[in-house]
Amino acid sequence: MKGKQHAHHGQGRPHGRAGADSGHSPGASRLRRLRHRLAHLVTPHGHEAADKADAAMETSREGMRTLWVSLAVLGITTLVQGVIVALSGSVALLGDTVHNAADALTALPLGIAFLLGRRAANRRYTYGYGRAEDLAGVLVVAAIAASAVLAAHTAVERLLNPRDITHLWAVSAAALVGFAGNEWVARYRIRTGRRIGSAALVADGLHARTDGFTSLAVLLGAGGTALGRRAADPVVGLLIALAILMVLKDAAREVCRRLMDSVDPGLVAAAHTALRGVDGVLGTGAVRMRWVGHALRAEADIVVGPQLTVVQAHRIAVAAEHALMHALPRLTAATVHVDHTPVEGDPHAVLDHHTAHPAHTARPAVGGC
Repeated sequence: MKGKQHAHHGQGRPHGRAGADSGHSPGASRLRRLRHRLAHLVTPHGHEAADKADAAMETSREGMRTLWVSLAVLGITTLVQGVIVALSGSVALLGDTVHNAADALTALPLGIAFLLGRRAANRRYTYGYGRAEDLAGVLVVAAIAASAVLAAHTAVERLLNPRDITHLWAVSAAALVGFAGNEWVARYRIRTGRRIGSAALVADGLHARTDGFTSLAVLLGAGGTALGRRAADPVVGLLIALAILMVLKDAAREVCRRLMDSVDPGLVAAAHTALRGVDGVLGTGAVRMRWVGHALRAEADIVVGPQLTVVQAHRIAVAAEHALMHALPRLTAATVHVDHTPVEGDPHAVLDHHTAHPAHTARPAVGGC
């Protein structure tokens, strides 16, 4: 159990300012700032406050551009398929068309979320509005579920009340158009979503990819109908509904993980490695991360020597945050808590009656992680 050196560092915390209250002399502060700026001229970095704001804005712009391009492509695809549905009466193609329409319309809540994510943090939403993307992800999942229900209902109704399918060549062409449009959109959304760290956009891309394969399934229905199997079209419609349920599972898992603050364990391991590589850090304690929209925020405990002054410990905390910024490209802010190796007594004892929650029980361990 380690005593706490009261030196913390985090995004927005005033540090390195001249003045008696900061513990830094004006001359030393100016010298440090000058050294830091010279270092950045030699090795440019992107974690200054203005750079972070610009980066966040750019990722939002990229997300918006992806959404509108996807909306246009899927809108054209849906329109073409809708015309063929009206001509042919194919229930399999109808299910695919409805699914494509729902996928196109998910661009609206995601677009709103990206716009909200640009708003600055305030006293009520102290982390900003980035989590609006997670709410949009919930709406995407709901849209996928609704399209599955509609496709299944329509297919069952057609099984009970069979009809002849016409314009089979047009139905087949529409199926190929649906596949091409959805696969292009899927690749575009997934690539952009992974690049900017948006789980909702990745989920939407997975949705589009399944739409593409369900479009190909329409060909089976058309082929069966051409061979005189009237039930082929609605049966394929049911298969499409099942395929939609499969993508629903994957998308829901992705969104739920984000809502539960899940992160890739590899990121946590990379953070520990980066922290232990900082001069003056003797060990690491708890490292926590969460996604806020498509940006990461982190909290980390480090262990330093007990003989250090507050100024020295604070300098190590700044270096630790700096190292995290380089190790985790999507990280926009980190709060680093400084602890020290054991001395007499237990400075943490005063907190023992507040340790009911597991989050309060993690204590830094020298050399551990």
